[in-house]
Amino acid sequence: MTLNRVVVTGVGALTPIGNNVSEFWRSLENGVSGSDLITLFDASKFKTKFACEVKDFKPEEFIDRKELRKIDRFAQFAIVAADQAIKDANLDLEKVDKERVGVIWASGIGGIITFQEEVSAYYRGDGTPRFSPFFIPKMIIDIAAGHISMKYGFKGPNYATVSACASSSHAIIDAYIMVKIGKADIIVTGGSEASIMEAGVGGFNAMQALSTNNEEYKTASRPFCKTRDGFVMGEGACGLVLENYEHAKARGAKIYAEIIGVGLTADAYHLTAPHPEGEGAARVMQMALDEAQISPSEVDYINAHGTATPLGDIAELKAIYKVFGEHAFKLNISSTKSMHGHLLGAAGAIEAVATILAMQNNIVPPTINHREYDEQIDKRFNLTLNKAQHRNINIALSNTFGFGGHNACIAFKKL
Repeated sequence: MTLNRVVVTGVGALTPIGNNVSEFWRSLENGVSGSDLITLFDASKFKTKFACEVKDFKPEEFIDRKELRKIDRFAQFAIVAADQAIKDANLDLEKVDKERVGVIWASGIGGIITFQEEVSAYYRGDGTPRFSPFFIPKMIIDIAAGHISMKYGFKGPNYATVSACASSSHAIIDAYIMVKIGKADIIVTGGSEASIMEAGVGGFNAMQALSTNNEEYKTASRPFCKTRDGFVMGEGACGLVLENYEHAKARGAKIYAEIIGVGLTADAYHLTAPHPEGEGAARVMQMALDEAQISPSEVDYINAHGTATPLGDIAELKAIYKVFGEHAFKLNISSTKSMHGHLLGAAGAIEAVATILAMQNNIVPPTINHREYDEQIDKRFNLTLNKAQHRNINIALSNTFGFGGHNACIAFKKL
């Protein structure tokens, strides 16, 4: 079997710090925080009263009003981000073989807003079931991929991946594998999440996973900082168009980057905590490097999972040192979650796009909100604190790790 090279030819972004790619990048470069008080529901009695919401989103500008009632917010985000990526890739939809174009789209939780609304309405009633006929189609995670394929008539591989916070990294990896082995010429991939609602925030509060720094909510997402106290929930979507390199070259496509290696591992350790020594995280990065056939010294930047949880940040840095040795102190590391928050199942997609844009612009986006060094963290790590740094980035890794011990790593190379 001849294996194909796989490149990224389009990107789209609907995020808490920008509703398109240019706005998103400008905010990343300038260290803008997307965290603010929650407006999507009354959070006054919740332990956490803030999140990174998408601002000024008007779905009726993108989707017919009659159709909107059939589509959960997470899928609305997916449709918009995918549309941006497809347009950015400059695909000629009249000429492309739609049987060779697929959609693999992720979400960690899917239509949880719809689920809460439907079940709440039932229990407020007299026990008579009056569920919407759109309840199930709005809720299921795979429906986002379905909507995208139906909108464009893409008839290739079509499904969803779910692995908590690693979901959309796994979607990108699956898309990469599909194109690499020739099951498709093009895959539209990415992830979306819309869980800033009562059950979402309340559930993560019960796990003590979220920051509760309500007094300083704008700066509450503090990866690698001694004062970190949990992640800030985000919502939104990012999309990528992955394409066979020869196919992209033949149509004169713009190429953002090539995917040169991927890694997938499990911690097999704990329901929510990472392995304390970063064992699975180290193996997943090493796996990506091995497939890419590059040495650790060739990596310029790592977009870290960096959620700002006390255990997770330490474990990831231990893993990086285990794989990179002294080079770990020469490359740049940053957590863009400090700006856009943690998009759960869409985290891998938003951070993959952030990594690609960093490579395109030769600018490492910062880890903002850092105030105090944690004595458990070696000061020799360049965590790109508080300000973006200029650096020629030829090879970069994007890490994502999910509850359940799911680890994913994607290695990108500039062409």
